Amino acid sequence: MSTDNPGIDPLDGLRAPQDPACDVFLTGTVFLDIVFTGLDSAPVRGTESWARGMGSSPGGVANMATALARLGLHTSLAAAFGDDHYGEYCWDALEQGEGIDLSMSHTVRGWHSPVTVSMAYEGERTMVSHGHEAPPPATRADRTFPHCPPRARAAVASLAPGRSEPWVATAARHGARIFADVGWDETGRWDLAALPDLEHCQAFLPNAEEAMRYTRTDCPRAAARALAERVPLAVVTLGAEGAYAVDAATGVTAEVPAIEVEALDPTGAGDVFVAGFVTGTLAGWPLADRLAFAGLTAALSVQEFGGSLSAPGWAEIAAWWQRVRTCDGQDPAALQRYAFLEDLLPAAARPWPLRRAVPTIGFRSPA
Repeated sequence: MSTDNPGIDPLDGLRAPQDPACDVFLTGTVFLDIVFTGLDSAPVRGTESWARGMGSSPGGVANMATALARLGLHTSLAAAFGDDHYGEYCWDALEQGEGIDLSMSHTVRGWHSPVTVSMAYEGERTMVSHGHEAPPPATRADRTFPHCPPRARAAVASLAPGRSEPWVATAARHGARIFADVGWDETGRWDLAALPDLEHCQAFLPNAEEAMRYTRTDCPRAAARALAERVPLAVVTLGAEGAYAVDAATGVTAEVPAIEVEALDPTGAGDVFVAGFVTGTLAGWPLADRLAFAGLTAALSVQEFGGSLSAPGWAEIAAWWQRVRTCDGQDPAALQRYAFLEDLLPAAARPWPLRRAVPTIGFRSPA
């Protein structure tokens, strides 16, 4: 288990003996992320650029898995790993470093790990990736997923136009609450009917542009209300403006502004937002608190470089809360929005800011 999770269980008091051991299940592709930081500008053709910093970590679906695990949720990941050093590093970082259950994952002999190189500058990022689709599992034991995903309280799915993942329906049928995001529709159709797994989702969390295109509206709040006619809970992220949500079952709406921060690298911020919202939902928090917590975790993540490297745990959240309460000139109403953290957080034992990044794939012995 990550040393940055100081023993906080957000579902404490809600667990029962008959509950599944897994809180959240997810699947996808794990990349090795190599992040170069401290670049003054984009690389120029024909020149050599030196970065002042560098970090390495598991990326891709590992961003979401790490964010969930650092918030204290029992997380299970089904993914293929290469049998190269990169794959071994990613497996150890996730299983040993973050406490993520990889019993549904498998290693593919002769398959090299997908790699992404990310260059962060001027608050943006440029990425170059390389990889090949993993071959199907070779043994019967490895084929357990996707035909039989584990019982879980929740699952996170990434929807894609024209594609249905059988495991989503199976997980929902077994009682998992499905949370889904969506990527850019390269077909340009933006047709909700092309997302067949949406019918199994309890919550759908697109960004504002995606939501407006799918609903043919020109306002993200109107888009959220339109989406709530299709899913029980529609959450639309508004970037620097925060997030807006509509609970179709109760009619409750909530909007929470974003926290103003200096964004160094937005990699993985959407994954962290979803992880924060899933955590609050499983814990039974009010809708506005869930939005505020998700936005806070995303805001903390963009102040650091990398995807899974920057996912905050409870230690970071506690350090932030301690710091903002002691800063002069804070808006009392804004502080009150996060007062629900008071009963959740440990005493902050580490100073702000906290750093995670390491510049190597893995030391052979403790540094």
